[in-house]
Amino acid sequence: MNKKIKKILNKKNKSKIICLTAYSKKIASILDNHCDLVLVGDSLGSVLYNYKSTKEVTLETMINHSKSVRLGVQKSLMIVDMPYNTYRNPKEALRNAKIVKKKTKCDGVKLEGGKKIIPIVKTLIKNNIPVMGHVGILPQTDKKFSFKGKKIKESERILNDTKLLEKAGAFSIVLECIETKLSKKITDYIKIPTIGIGSSSNCDGQVLVIDDLIGMSDSNFKFVKKYADVSKIIDRAVKKYKLEVKRKQFPAAKHSFRN
Repeated sequence: MNKKIKKILNKKNKSKIICLTAYSKKIASILDNHCDLVLVGDSLGSVLYNYKSTKEVTLETMINHSKSVRLGVQKSLMIVDMPYNTYRNPKEALRNAKIVKKKTKCDGVKLEGGKKIIPIVKTLIKNNIPVMGHVGILPQTDKKFSFKGKKIKESERILNDTKLLEKAGAFSIVLECIETKLSKKITDYIKIPTIGIGSSSNCDGQVLVIDDLIGMSDSNFKFVKKYADVSKIIDRAVKKYKLEVKRKQFPAAKHSFRN
């Protein structure tokens, strides 16, 4: 087993797991100093490309960004989202996951779903491709946003899905927008770590989209917290540049090229 994955597993019930998304080398190199896990999320579809959903993200796009992120990640575990319609069956999933792993040198992949994808998870793990699960809100397929697990049947299904994913060999599971009591129940029950997003502090770790964290997105979800407003910093820098160009203060004479 990958040493970095072992490290993640050992944090269960001991220390919170820190996870953030990254889509480029520079951001990844910063996150690598603070995160246990860096996720190349298909959220890049909305964050970088203004897509209406993650369904529009292609395998090629994920690979290109993941190759960049890999250059900035040395210490953290690097996981790549398998995009929509790239793991519809075990054969397709294995073919595409092998391509992702070979081209990006990632430590594993993340798949959305529960019971239906168990044969796929087993196939990937059998072929030495570590898998992170993802239950609750499934951005690739869910049409409406609503917290999961409030209804008894839904709660039982999600809990069962996490048990199946664990049994199939997943090393951790993302719980997205799952009701507080259920997220605690899942985290207490399964032996692998849970990584929450909008699923309370009951989870073994947390993940956020980096652009939400630094104030570079328009997200208004209550579970998102802005820790900085980088957009204002950029705005001030651009205004200063504009002013200096107009005043002929930039470039300074001593910085100009001379024959």
